[in-house]
Amino acid sequence: MHGHSYRLEVAVRGPLRSRGPARGMIEDFEKLERIVGERILEALDHHNLNDSIENPTVENIVLWIWKRLERHLLGLDELVLWETPTACAVLRRGDLA
Repeated sequence: MHGHSYRLEVAVRGPLRSRGPARGMIEDFEKLERIVGERILEALDHHNLNDSIENPTVENIVLWIWKRLERHLLGLDELVLWETPTACAVLRRGDLA
């Protein structure tokens, strides 16, 4: 067994909101952090990835993350999951079949 210190980048796309507390934003960063924390970090951080993801390659992990976020972040546009400082997998909305 070995571990990695993954870094996840989450990008959303959409129009700037014209009303409410997120006015002038696509999505409030506090909401993004809460959703990613609850849906992803709590499930994976300091856990054995084999318990949650079959064949946890960085590509399979980023796809698993996408599936857990897409219903909660309607503007989800891109995920970048860094496995090391020089190796990552990128998944964009247009990449999904």
